[in-house]
Amino acid sequence: MLIDILPLKKTKPPIEDESNLVFGKRFTDRMFVMEYDSGRGWHTARIQPYAPFSMDPAAMVLHYAQEIFEGLKAFRRDDGSVALFRPADNVARFNRSARRMCMPEVDEGFFLDALKQLVQLEAAWVPRSEGTSLYIRPTMIANEPMLGVRPADQYLCYIILSPVGAYYRGGLAPVKIWISDHYVRAAHGGTGEVKTGGNYAASLFAAREAAAQGFDQVLWLDAKDKRYVEEVGSMNMCFVFDGKLVTSPLSGTILDGITRRSILTLAEEMGLKIEQRALSVDEIFDGIDSGKLQEAFGTGTAVVVSPVGQFTYQGRTAKLGDGKTTGEVTRKLYDTLTGMQYGRLSDRHGWIVPL
Repeated sequence: MLIDILPLKKTKPPIEDESNLVFGKRFTDRMFVMEYDSGRGWHTARIQPYAPFSMDPAAMVLHYAQEIFEGLKAFRRDDGSVALFRPADNVARFNRSARRMCMPEVDEGFFLDALKQLVQLEAAWVPRSEGTSLYIRPTMIANEPMLGVRPADQYLCYIILSPVGAYYRGGLAPVKIWISDHYVRAAHGGTGEVKTGGNYAASLFAAREAAAQGFDQVLWLDAKDKRYVEEVGSMNMCFVFDGKLVTSPLSGTILDGITRRSILTLAEEMGLKIEQRALSVDEIFDGIDSGKLQEAFGTGTAVVVSPVGQFTYQGRTAKLGDGKTTGEVTRKLYDTLTGMQYGRLSDRHGWIVPL
C-alpha cells in the first residue's frame, strides 16, 4: 500500500515561545490517516492536512468504546537532528491492544514507516528547548455506524502530532500520591494491560477526588484484595529497597510500559537487583518507617521518571526523606534515559531511531 502525500493549502503559525508549550493543546499541520473495511482490509493511506473528522452519530466507538491509542515522542537532539525512542515497541504494543479489543492489526513495518514519514514532514515542529519534544499519538477507532454490541466492520486509524513542553519546568519535583482503598482501575481478565480509552475514563473520578485533597496522583491497588500495588494513573511504579528495584509484575492488569522496560534495563546496569513481584501497601509504609524503602518513582512517556515524595493511605501519610528531594537513583535514571533521548549519552541498546 502506498502513502499519498496530500498538499497543504495553508500552514499554522510557527512556535514562537516554547516556554509556553503545554501537553496536548497544539497540533501540527499534517496527520496520517488510513481506513479499514471488512473484506477489503486497510486502504487509502495518506498524509493529509490536519482536520476534523466527519463521523456518524451511530459510530460504534461512541457507543461501545472500541478504541486504542499509543504515545511516543520525537526528540530534537543536541546536534539539531531528530530521533524517535523505541518506536517499534510502541507499534507492536498497538497491535497487541488491537487484538485484545477485536480490532484489525496494522502491518507493523508499514505503520512505522508512515509514522517516520509524518514526523520527517513535520520536523520543523519538533521544539528545541531543554526537555521539550514532539508527542506522537497513533489512534484507531471503530467508525462503522451500527447500534449493536459486536466488533465493528469499519475502522479509522490515524496519527497526530503535538509539540509539548518540558514536564518539569523547574526540575524534577516529587509528587504526592494518594493510595485508593475503594476505587479500582482494572481486574484480572479485563483490559488493564490495553492502551484503550476506557481504562483512563475509569480513573477520572478517583483522580478528581485525589486532586481535591491536594494530591498529584492516585496509586491503584489490585481489585481482588485491594492490598497490592498496581500502577499510578498513566505511570508504572518502581520502588528502591536497599539496592533492589521492585515493580509490579505484568500480570494483565497494568500497562507494559516502554519507559518501564527501559528503566529496568538501565537500573540493572547500575547494579540494582530487579524484582518484579507483588508489593503490598503495608510493605511501603513499613519500608519507609524502617528506612529500607529509600525511593519511589513512576515511569511513563510524558514524565520519563516522576519521583514520589509521599504516600497517603487511609489517613496515614509517610514521606520519603523530606518529601521534597529527588533520590539519587531516581535522578540518575532520569538523567541517563533523557541523556540518551537527547543525544548527550550514547545509545548502547539500539533504542534511538534517527530520522
